Amino acid sequence: MEPVAIVTLVLAGLIIAAAALGLIRVILHLRAVVKTLDTLIGGIDVIVDSTASVPVVAPSVNVSLAPVRDFAESI
Repeated sequence: MEPVAIVTLVLAGLIIAAAALGLIRVILHLRAVVKTLDTLIGGIDVIVDSTASVPVVAPSVNVSLAPVRDFAESI
């Protein structure tokens, strides 16, 4: 085999190895992002559960405040 062919194969191998290393780093970063997003979604679910009772309570509060609203409209 000619030396030029060997040098070409070595350089191609180095380029492929560098590209593979870069892709592995991207995969690891994406896994970290997925873990962060899973944590964030869990926190959002907690907030949704905590505020779920607000629409149920609002109509009863409005009914309780009806006399106040009627009085304010009469002024």
